[in-house]
Amino acid sequence: MNRITTLFGIKYPIIQGGMVWCSGWRLASAVSNNGGLGLLGAGSMHPETLIEHIRKMQSATDKPWGVNVPLLYPEIEKLMDILIEEKVQIVFTSAGSPKKWTPFLKSHGITVVHVVSSALFAQKCEEAGCDAIAAEGFEAGGHNGREETTTLTLIPQVAAHCSLPLIAAGGIASGKAMLAAMILGAEGVQIGSRFAVARESSAHPYFKQRVWETPEGGTMLALKKLAPTRLIKNEFYEQVKNLEDQGASAETLKELLGKGRAKQGIFEGNLKEGELEIGQIASMLNTEESVGDIMEDLIRDYSESIKHCIARDKFRFLQTLDL
Repeated sequence: MNRITTLFGIKYPIIQGGMVWCSGWRLASAVSNNGGLGLLGAGSMHPETLIEHIRKMQSATDKPWGVNVPLLYPEIEKLMDILIEEKVQIVFTSAGSPKKWTPFLKSHGITVVHVVSSALFAQKCEEAGCDAIAAEGFEAGGHNGREETTTLTLIPQVAAHCSLPLIAAGGIASGKAMLAAMILGAEGVQIGSRFAVARESSAHPYFKQRVWETPEGGTMLALKKLAPTRLIKNEFYEQVKNLEDQGASAETLKELLGKGRAKQGIFEGNLKEGELEIGQIASMLNTEESVGDIMEDLIRDYSESIKHCIARDKFRFLQTLDL
């Protein structure tokens, strides 16, 4: 038990990222039922769709779960009303300032976590009254911080400047990475990419297959003049790169982006023209797993890594003795 498991009432300090077009009720409920914290990804849901997924979650699990809300959501007021009316207990906010909505959510008894990409923003979250912080390094898939700070650098900085319970995110897909994050000062981890291609994810099979085929270096940060986004290198990414290399304006990039690019790529499986959002860790993913298998492997790997570190340190200690 630590502050993260206690805060959420979960068995393991593992949070599934609330990813657009991947994190529906099937994925989120499976994570919660296996001891972690499942999150619905509200960013890709119309209000009526979110209500449907919330109610299916309520039927699918009696364990804690939450909703991830990008604060740039076009109908944010309507969405916030839904969270209150449907009695959602945990909300992760991102892509915006926590100052406006954190007091509102907490006034309704909701636990609030905000996603940040710097120690400065972590401090602002503490001032706003957030219950915890999710610090995400730029290895992560999808929308990213402009600072381009890696998880290895970000976590100890946030831990040093913020007293809130800390969740590490970005590039974490194994028990070893989970242990590393804990050593750096985190008390939990948020995992996106590995769950994005899980059996229960609502992502299209073509997208999942493309992720498994992604080599090392197969993703890049793009759209920096709009909102930095990590993408798989495909035809759409090359169009973006060419425009950015030519110094294209934000307006030109918006015109190319249009509407529904992420839906095309992730949900509909358009591997050429779609926006294929995934983290750098994609190159280490190669097969479909169930959520149960993922959770079991994470805990096993984490426990074995601790034992390995203890055994290695004991061996080194014995080497220093004159026996």
